[in-house]
Amino acid sequence: MKLQNKVIIVTGASRGIGKEVAVLLDENGAKVVVNYSNSETEANETVESITENGGTALAIKADVSQRHEVTHLFDKTIEVLGKVDVLVNNAGILVTKLLKDNTQDEFTKLFDVNVRGIFNTLQEAESKLADNGIIINFSSSTAKLMFPNYALYSATKSAVEQITRVFSKEIGRGISVNAIAPGATATELFLDGKSQETIDKLSAMNAFGRLAEPIDIAKIVLFLANDDSKWISGQVIGANGALV
Repeated sequence: MKLQNKVIIVTGASRGIGKEVAVLLDENGAKVVVNYSNSETEANETVESITENGGTALAIKADVSQRHEVTHLFDKTIEVLGKVDVLVNNAGILVTKLLKDNTQDEFTKLFDVNVRGIFNTLQEAESKLADNGIIINFSSSTAKLMFPNYALYSATKSAVEQITRVFSKEIGRGISVNAIAPGATATELFLDGKSQETIDKLSAMNAFGRLAEPIDIAKIVLFLANDDSKWISGQVIGANGALV
């Protein structure tokens, strides 16, 4: 229970990897804020599953691309739970198209959520995260690959990685800042619309011949969220089974 009494915000925690992260952090003693922007029912179900297990969880709606909503996310967390020890920036969206087919609106939305969202939360964390806190941003292993259809998404994640590196040297106060870069992971969002042939091809690209499960990623977040990881900062940790 190395996270005992730590208060952790997990953005985009209503489903997928974010939900798995929130549940695992709770199982290890944390008080978890389940952030969501649209999936209220799923967020409440996540909170219910945590509280039924004896944990403490709170669902807070906030679109991370909107600064005033991120301010509310932090202020409400501090009002109810007293502090914020760890920030897990999991919220993100994925659009896969050939570069020539992306619209202006899709470009804006991808960068607003995936990059501006982290920019907003880090600006709030600058003054509102507790001393000796921990920040974990989500990148993607696509940032190191040349996957067709992933140009804009990969560009947003490359931006996240560089923001992570620089901010780790700026924030001070004993706060560590890292990013985790998952490979292909078996979530509803990722699998939607993909053929079995595509899934098999992606599975064959790593050393284990399978997609990651959300728990594989959550366990790495758990390590980064506890103080055993404190001497790691400013790093991007690939969680992809030797994909890249």
